[in-house]
Amino acid sequence: MSSHPTTRPPFAPRRRGSAALLTALVVDSLGNGLFLPLSLVFFLRLTDVPLAQLGLLLTLANALALPVPVGVGVLVDRLGARPLVVSAQLLQAVGFAAYAHVHGAVGVFAASVLVAVGVRVFWSSVFTAIAEAAEADGADGADGADGADGAARLGRAWSTDTWFSVANGARTAGLAVGGLATGLVIADGRDGTYAAVAYASALCFAVAAVLIAVVVPSPRRARTSRPADRGAAAGPGGVTGYRVLLRDRPFAALTALNTVYALTSMMLGLALPTVVLSVLRAPGWLTAAVLAGNALLIAVLSAPVGLRTARFRRTRVLVVASGLWTAWALGMALLAPGRLGVVVVLLVSVTLLFTAAELLHAPASTALAAAAAPEGARGRYLTVFQYSFTVASIAAPAFFTALASVASALPWLVLAGLNAVSTGVLLRLERRLPPASLRG
Repeated sequence: MSSHPTTRPPFAPRRRGSAALLTALVVDSLGNGLFLPLSLVFFLRLTDVPLAQLGLLLTLANALALPVPVGVGVLVDRLGARPLVVSAQLLQAVGFAAYAHVHGAVGVFAASVLVAVGVRVFWSSVFTAIAEAAEADGADGADGADGADGAARLGRAWSTDTWFSVANGARTAGLAVGGLATGLVIADGRDGTYAAVAYASALCFAVAAVLIAVVVPSPRRARTSRPADRGAAAGPGGVTGYRVLLRDRPFAALTALNTVYALTSMMLGLALPTVVLSVLRAPGWLTAAVLAGNALLIAVLSAPVGLRTARFRRTRVLVVASGLWTAWALGMALLAPGRLGVVVVLLVSVTLLFTAAELLHAPASTALAAAAAPEGARGRYLTVFQYSFTVASIAAPAFFTALASVASALPWLVLAGLNAVSTGVLLRLERRLPPASLRG
């Protein structure tokens, strides 16, 4: 008789390299969380560059990095995601270390370009790295799945959806802890403390790079067959491969829909301070409390939600998320000034709808995009998919300010309409996506 399998925690990955990847994501996000809230204040305190010129330099640095993902997608398909993720983190480590030494416009621009390129390379490769880790985790379980013990081990393997959920929670936890630490820096206010933040961020990225380079193994890059009508995208590389991708109309429609979802996901952090102060006429601490609560819930609930939603169709999970976002946006449109206690209860209640939608959307959308890609083209597919977030981040400030200048409720009504329409479009698109991509 076989012995009983060793009990494993339900949220523990199978492989040591997988745990190292998640740890690296937390450390990476900690580095971002430390510096991101200080980016403008940091340069204003430690350099002689005026605010207007500083904003132009940072915008130009990010604009120069916009084409980078196109080449990264090809490299990911040829080399694997791991070396690209490591390179991205090292670029950011060098850039953040340089921040502590620059004083003029040229230095600020050069260091910002390094960081901007590193950020683009990271986001263009990290999701493929997570998908590869998910496949390796499942493959290790399948290799040892013999008899009852093997079946039990295989049953505990994470799905790709769960992997993306846990990664989202890990990143959110790192950003939240880094943001809290930054609050202490602002309270201290000394120049030396600001410089220490840049060094601490650089150290975080360097540690994350070492973890992935040394502990996370290179995945086995075995190729399996896919349907013939989509497998054609696997062969050509470079520009030809992207031409094949762009003719994949269902995937283009999925990316366009995700631009709506990405825009919606950015609205809480972007618009909440204005809503709290100008519309609700509530104290500023309410914004910080709501955002912190949202981050905490995502960090804590991502893993259990990912485990439970993996059994459902990814498209249906996204439909529920868009429905929740529709309700959230309508709730934001209806908020009005009143007694502080009532305002707090109403704002927290509608924000819980946003949090639930975010918990569902983040893993399901990326897992669906990764699974919809033909073999050999996943890097390019996920790179193009990530442009939905880039477009949304560029459009979000103008979207909110232009509509809010007409009426405070208008941005939320338009956002609710976009999400409501997306539900019907997604249900129609479901029939045109590869059937194997719909479930984990």
